[in-house]
Amino acid sequence: MRKYLAVALVALGFSSPVLASDVGGLISMQNAIGVANQIGIVAISEAQFSGDEWQIEGRDAYGRHMEVDVDALTGEVRNVDR
Repeated sequence: MRKYLAVALVALGFSSPVLASDVGGLISMQNAIGVANQIGIVAISEAQFSGDEWQIEGRDAYGRHMEVDVDALTGEVRNVDR
């Protein structure tokens, strides 16, 4: 249930401002979240565009906090904090 709530909050809370930044050949928020999912985030609590990267925060399968920074041009992982 918490997983779905977190995803719903991300979808509702960031629909306009984040998508407005998602132009000019940059990867989308959805693609950045997909990269974070591959690293181990299963529940997203926050996703924001900052400068030239997406900062995705959430929890892993064990409930531990994670933050993944994804390069907005290449989609490569820049940093993972656990």
